[in-house]
Amino acid sequence: MGEATGPRLAIDPTTQLPSIHSFGELSHFLRSAMADEELLQLADGLGGLAARIEAVLNGLKSEADPAAQAPALMDLMTILREHRALVIALSPAWRGLYEYASYLAALNNFRVLIGQWLLAAAPQGRSSPTPQAISFEDFELVGWRTLGEGMLLIDMYEQLAGGDASDSTAGVLEDARVRRAKSWWERLRG
Repeated sequence: MGEATGPRLAIDPTTQLPSIHSFGELSHFLRSAMADEELLQLADGLGGLAARIEAVLNGLKSEADPAAQAPALMDLMTILREHRALVIALSPAWRGLYEYASYLAALNNFRVLIGQWLLAAAPQGRSSPTPQAISFEDFELVGWRTLGEGMLLIDMYEQLAGGDASDSTAGVLEDARVRRAKSWWERLRG
């Protein structure tokens, strides 16, 4: 089992890939990897979301009745709404990333699913079709997917913010190439 130490993830010896195996490891990684204020706020929000998801999962393990999980799901819905508001308030540097839209969609999807699961826990005195009951596997899958999208957003933002112009030679042109390009442009313009 890989353990997050410092700002980088431990490499799983069997897969040779970075890994996180618990919500606690995810929370530790997020706290240790942050540098700027928005990044720190997003990581804290993601950590809080991870803790609430883990609490619901623990409740689902011990109690099969969806009605018993309604308070925990409502708490999760509140944390999810607050976190979504934080994501929406991020600066434009975040919104230009493809992962931003993906994460926002994952948060919205998770919110809709929690709403459906809360309907399943409600008394069934109405004539609407019975909503789907909470499945531990489904909840865990959607929770990990949402958190994964958030981690991907953070990772891509860090790469964008930490990108150094010296890392890329795409912007570096030799003087001769610049002169040829200017000459070609002048001939083209006539």
